[in-house]
Amino acid sequence: MVMAEEETVVAAAVEKEEPKDVETTEEEQAAEELCLGRCKSHIFYLLYVLKWEDVEIGEPKEGEIRVKNKAIGLNFIDVYFRKGVYKASTMPFTPGMEAAGVVTAVGPGLTGRKVGDVVAYAGNPMGSYTEEQILPAEKVVPVPPSLDPIVAASVILKGMTAHMLVRRCFKVEPGHTVLVHAAAGGVGSLLCQWANALGATVIGTVSTTEKAAQAKEDGCHHVIMYKEEDFVSRVNEITSGKGVDVVYDSVGKDTFQGSLACLKLRGYMVSYGQSSGMPDPLPMTELAAKSLFLTRASLLSYNATRDELLQAAGEVFSNVASGILRVRINHKYPLSQVAQAHEDLEGRKTSGSVVLIPDGVFER
Repeated sequence: MVMAEEETVVAAAVEKEEPKDVETTEEEQAAEELCLGRCKSHIFYLLYVLKWEDVEIGEPKEGEIRVKNKAIGLNFIDVYFRKGVYKASTMPFTPGMEAAGVVTAVGPGLTGRKVGDVVAYAGNPMGSYTEEQILPAEKVVPVPPSLDPIVAASVILKGMTAHMLVRRCFKVEPGHTVLVHAAAGGVGSLLCQWANALGATVIGTVSTTEKAAQAKEDGCHHVIMYKEEDFVSRVNEITSGKGVDVVYDSVGKDTFQGSLACLKLRGYMVSYGQSSGMPDPLPMTELAAKSLFLTRASLLSYNATRDELLQAAGEVFSNVASGILRVRINHKYPLSQVAQAHEDLEGRKTSGSVVLIPDGVFER
């Protein structure tokens, strides 16, 4: 069997003294002490646990393909796994849940995929921070010839998340008013465009004037600078006290209670992330005053079958091709510099989509 050696970013436990040039906060030091002093399942909090290593991959087995990645999407869920908010099934592990590339080998007896096909995938199995990887053939989708693989890698997970939010969690229709937090983010940008195209009035929250301008371009009818004004009061003003039909909240702790306050009677609170931390526990009785609906959506639950996956990806790619969705690839990093990409993402220094490019094909 021929073995291929590829470079991979691995999140590994740190069992040695902390590098002298790395400064950590008290929270990070506490997390590291908890990790190294008391448990075997490590909390991957610090950036320097992301290591660039050579690993060997084998040939694909039955039902599998090998894919040489052209681009890898960066998502906040990668940060959650690195920090230990979500637990990886093995340790150490290779992060990443979104990529596009070219099929370089297929497993025995496999039909429907061939060497040279351009494919993309999002979700499980985790491990896209690599130059080349083995994937179950049923987890990848074909990339249309008209679509750049870098665009495909940047949009498939975020685009299918937006599809889940506006078409399935709460079906947005003309006349609805929606509130989108982090409106200039990777998912937020697509979410605003899609909701606008469906005929909704879109209200978005952002942190900077630059992001406000982008949100406007992406279809936000009203943009709220949440650092300068109270978003609950502004939503109340914009809606003349009626509230919004649905809130799409990826921020979590900092916005959760305010998001509930923005909803109209029988409104929908759709939580799909927690970039600011987990919200405080919510007594069910707090939903009763307005008979609110609350869901914590996960893409894996909505793309549970092959048909659901193909339908969602097909609709995303179709909307990109038709111009309904404009993919903003605002940041590119060499794959080996993924720690810097994580730092920038967490520091809210990025907007739109962020992609990692394998070092051998990276162009500034």
